[in-house]
Amino acid sequence: MLRATLYALLVVAATPLGAQEQKQPQAPRRTQTEVALALVLAVDASGSVSNDRFELQKQGYAAAFRNRQVLNSIRSLATQSIAVTMTQWTGPELHVQTVEWTLVKDEASVNALADAIEASTRQLFGGGTSISGAIDYSRILLTASPFLGIRRVIDISGDGANNRGRAVTLARDEAVRDGISINGLPILALEPDLDRYYYDNVIGGPGAFMVPARNYETFADAILKKLITEIASRV
Repeated sequence: MLRATLYALLVVAATPLGAQEQKQPQAPRRTQTEVALALVLAVDASGSVSNDRFELQKQGYAAAFRNRQVLNSIRSLATQSIAVTMTQWTGPELHVQTVEWTLVKDEASVNALADAIEASTRQLFGGGTSISGAIDYSRILLTASPFLGIRRVIDISGDGANNRGRAVTLARDEAVRDGISINGLPILALEPDLDRYYYDNVIGGPGAFMVPARNYETFADAILKKLITEIASRV
């Protein structure tokens, strides 16, 4: 009996792992913090944007987050928190995440985000205007985010129509199918009808809207209005 038992154990030990009915260990699930809104701020850094114009965009975002109305809007949400990241974009493959995903829930964190935006430097300087590429890259950022947004929004600001990469409507429609909304902030300094282009081709998804800026000098006012509307949306 002992010999038979030892033989049976040896047979089991010699059996290839794949032949044994064993469950393979599963990779641990990635834990995500739930927030009311996961927001990607996609900022135009194409050749038409001079350094002065880029600085006006950056300072406009920083000032908007320091505005008390933005924090009040965040505190009105169910989770009383949002998550924000910022990226620069130009051509179809030219994107840089310049501010990491940041949890914003109180005065300290909203000011920390504003400081990070203000401290970020321009890293792209040309390569065309690919709004479709910006949307595609923003989708990747949302997928990889450590935050699970009840709403997921891509916020595109720019001063020109899509002229590189695939059709912007294809990128928009794929994002919308993923449950992502795209809002726009067209800057009309170079193309006065850009707001119509954004309306027809760029924005999409539940509650999508745009707030045009007449020029770079009015960008700060436009982004403040847009952020408050974006955050407070219940759609």
